[in-house]
Amino acid sequence: MDALTVSLAVLGGVVLAGVVAHGAWQARHAGPRRAAVDPDRTEPLEPVMDAVMVDAVSAPAELPEGVATERRAAPRSTARLDALIDAIATLTVEAPVAGESLTPHLPPTRRAGGKPFMIEGLNAENGVWEPLEAGQRYSELQAGVLLANRTGALNEIEYSEFVQKVQAFADAVGAMADFPDMLDAVARARELDAFASQHDAQLAVRLRARNAAWSVAYIQQHAGRHGFVPGVVPGRLVLPSAEAGAPPVLTLNFASQAALADEPDLAPVREVTLAFDVPQTEADAEPFATWQASAQALALGMDAAIVDDNGQVLQPQSFASIGNDLGQLYDALAGRDVAAGSPAARRLFS
Repeated sequence: MDALTVSLAVLGGVVLAGVVAHGAWQARHAGPRRAAVDPDRTEPLEPVMDAVMVDAVSAPAELPEGVATERRAAPRSTARLDALIDAIATLTVEAPVAGESLTPHLPPTRRAGGKPFMIEGLNAENGVWEPLEAGQRYSELQAGVLLANRTGALNEIEYSEFVQKVQAFADAVGAMADFPDMLDAVARARELDAFASQHDAQLAVRLRARNAAWSVAYIQQHAGRHGFVPGVVPGRLVLPSAEAGAPPVLTLNFASQAALADEPDLAPVREVTLAFDVPQTEADAEPFATWQASAQALALGMDAAIVDDNGQVLQPQSFASIGNDLGQLYDALAGRDVAAGSPAARRLFS
């Protein structure tokens, strides 16, 4: 092989390498934006909404890329029966009863159709109504079914199922059950449901990519800088409440197909939805301000437009108008003794 042939072969190799590199560069820039540094794979950290102490992230904060710090949150009290939103039956016992003789007879499921119900005991030692537990003694018992939730008002069939299950429990433990009149309970349920339907609100905006689409890791990285952590559902990130077991302050959702893709870095996402559930979050926690600030910060960092459900770009004055309406909603809920974020409101708007 003469020198000319060798030179041409080398030149051809250089040109080929350049073509390959250029193709790779084009493919990279044509695909979704990726995280600047691949974040460590993180297990879902969304707190479970119950009374158990969990670790949660508090207010939005600037965090290292791809990292969410955990903080010990304040405990949240367990839900209790409330005459405002429950139909309550009294279960009379002749003498204080040990919890261990009651708990084996609890219904296996505490739901009547789409409505949850609870059975509580009045602790003979401290005089507090609480869920039945072994090792405690109870001087009185009561059971209550939720009158309304987001599935609608309690109906006759659901009420009958509640009565059947609680009566079986009462018979098993030797208690005398006294139930509210079914027609009265159903009428109360319909009135409460009408109020709740008129005062329910879940605010959401969409962040739409202006140019290149995003990868899942890119979304997680930018959201993580503002306190969001992976949720238990694919395609969901949450900003946890400072209150243990409480619903998240905000949720950030995108297509679950991208999150479940074999190569999520190559699955393009062009839109995410940032939302908060008004009745589930206390007004004092300023969720509206957090929602607005998070939308603006994420839009800036991810090069996104903030749009409504119709694809119209939202201006700052649009948020101001929403804020005014929100104040009236908070007042209406508080006036009905179901202030946003209260245990009653969280159960009613569930």
